[in-house]
Amino acid sequence: MTWKTIRLELARTADHPDGSSAHAYVFRVPLDDEGFIEPEALKKAEKRPVVRRFWPGEADQNGVVIASPKGWVFSYKLGDEDDESIFRLKDHPLKVGEYLTITETDGSELPFRVVSCHE
Repeated sequence: MTWKTIRLELARTADHPDGSSAHAYVFRVPLDDEGFIEPEALKKAEKRPVVRRFWPGEADQNGVVIASPKGWVFSYKLGDEDDESIFRLKDHPLKVGEYLTITETDGSELPFRVVSCHE
């Protein structure tokens, strides 16, 4: 198990046919050798794994990565009204080139690509 810093960038969408490096998430989590989050290591961590959301025209948001009944989510405040779900993350490794879907707080689903993963 190794703690890694992951960067996700917006993949191709109708509004961004080439994707967008300006729409991004950076977070740090413990991964196993295959690139999956280690839930037990996360529970035992002294500090909660943090996430930062970058979005043009908005202030950066800082939050934490947590396990919830929805699966893995990015959470920015207490409660679940601001949680952003990461679709089927338990089934997808966090490796460069992989794609994930994040459900934004407004309910929209956006595709993101893992562009970096390092210690």
